[in-house]
Amino acid sequence: MKGAPVIPLRPIKYAVVAFGVLIASGLPSAALAADPDWKAVEQALGKTGQVQPGDVFRIGMPRTDLSVTVKGVPVKPGFALGSYAAFKQVGDHAMVMGDLVLLDQEVPAVMSGLFAGGLEVTAVHNHLNEVSPHVLYMHYSGHGDAVQMARALRQALSASGTPLGGGTPPALAAGPALDTKAIEQALGRSGRDVGAGVFQVTVPRAEAITEMGEALLPAMGVVTVINFQPTTDGKAAITGDFVLIDKEVNAVAKTLRQHGIDVTVTRSWTCRASFTCTSGPPTTRRSSHRR
Repeated sequence: MKGAPVIPLRPIKYAVVAFGVLIASGLPSAALAADPDWKAVEQALGKTGQVQPGDVFRIGMPRTDLSVTVKGVPVKPGFALGSYAAFKQVGDHAMVMGDLVLLDQEVPAVMSGLFAGGLEVTAVHNHLNEVSPHVLYMHYSGHGDAVQMARALRQALSASGTPLGGGTPPALAAGPALDTKAIEQALGRSGRDVGAGVFQVTVPRAEAITEMGEALLPAMGVVTVINFQPTTDGKAAITGDFVLIDKEVNAVAKTLRQHGIDVTVTRSWTCRASFTCTSGPPTTRRSSHRR
């Protein structure tokens, strides 16, 4: 982002730590790597992906096999059950970072599989309160050959029910509709339909975020995300993440709580605050607007 302030992240123990070491100091600055073979990555992982802004290749792995409710509200995969892997070529290496949605009993074996494949686990926590069955979110990262990391990720996920390979899952019915124009007007941001009636608004930081000189891009997950899902009673459930610097966390969390929105976890990764609300009136949409 030309002319934007740069936020360099101090060394922290979560997902972005490994990414700064991908540039080998002994490489000449003019060295160019071959274009990554993203088709081979798709074949290795068993899922198709898309090139995102910043040359990030992102593969979604939604948990379409699960039937999850939050406070009795059925949760659609695109709302809060979206595992993903974001790859980016950096010099002669690739980096990967992402998030895995797992049942409690799947966590130990998947974690062991990630370690066995040379990947790192950077956080395990919940994003949702009063959820059934209980699911956890495992953040991971790695660097090396993109295809090998995709194979390692698929091997680790074989210990879970995450759908990989095979055909496209059946489309989900959209159900009740949201007034998306009103949401966009309240937030002052445009959004997009991500399928099955789930509406998503993303808000990148104004600053360029880097780790040890390497850019951490919105398509890799370093972006504020707010998802809306309509409920049968004419209201909406919301969930998402805020990407914040440390001095912003308490003020944002306080505002969310003042408007009845649950703060489900805060963690280091710039800083991030996750939130959810399953029955808020339309005014809660505006309360989640923080820049």
